[in-house]
Amino acid sequence: MATSQSADQLVGILRETVVALVRRDGADLSARQLGVFLTCYLRDGGHTVRGLAAELNVSKPAITRALDRLGELDLARRKVDPLDRRSVLVQRTMKGAAFLRDLRAIMGEAASGGSGSRKPAAPTRENGRRAAASA
Repeated sequence: MATSQSADQLVGILRETVVALVRRDGADLSARQLGVFLTCYLRDGGHTVRGLAAELNVSKPAITRALDRLGELDLARRKVDPLDRRSVLVQRTMKGAAFLRDLRAIMGEAASGGSGSRKPAAPTRENGRRAAASA
């Protein structure tokens, strides 16, 4: 069980992380979208809409809306399961992996007492196009 002080520290880290994410240019993720994103990236296995809905205890349409947004930002994509064409699998993307690295760096800075002022690239389609155009 966490002590009051360590719980307060964790809440402080969460606050610094959220503030840093909000300060970035571009789109923000809702708590639900971030929960779906983190579940897909931090838990192994083939994630499906049905499985995510059960794990997060929310409706399948809510997961679908979150995945729509993550797909727009290229943080995750859906693919029909080749073994069961009725099922859709959620896949990770390179941009999503980069976002997770940035998120970890922001949290690490917040945990070490940093100001959380680091501004990673926002998860937008425009940034992906600019990067591709400059490559």
